[in-house]
Amino acid sequence: MDERILKWLFDIKISIDEIDDFFKKEEKDFFKYKANLMLKRAVERNLEIIGEAVNRIITCDSSFNENITNAKAIIGLRNQVIHAYDNISDENIWSILINHLPKLKIEIENLINQE
Repeated sequence: MDERILKWLFDIKISIDEIDDFFKKEEKDFFKYKANLMLKRAVERNLEIIGEAVNRIITCDSSFNENITNAKAIIGLRNQVIHAYDNISDENIWSILINHLPKLKIEIENLINQE
């Protein structure tokens, strides 16, 4: 595997781990998340990093579209967070954290372990 791709995979893993760490001391509670501006911005920043890393991976090797479910949607979220920041829905971000991030974490760990 290309060293750059491996580095970007680790960037994704680190960002997911950071998001998980934000919720280690407290249960995942949407209303607490929604009320905590610093937490929301930290999560959004990590989602930007994840989206940019996925974009770089796909640009470098399009075959990863098959290995990273919803790669285009992840990149699209990154673009929305960066360019349409005023249209970010807390509910949408929360849904991603609960429903999609755990699956992405497994996929990324599997790709790293294939190396």
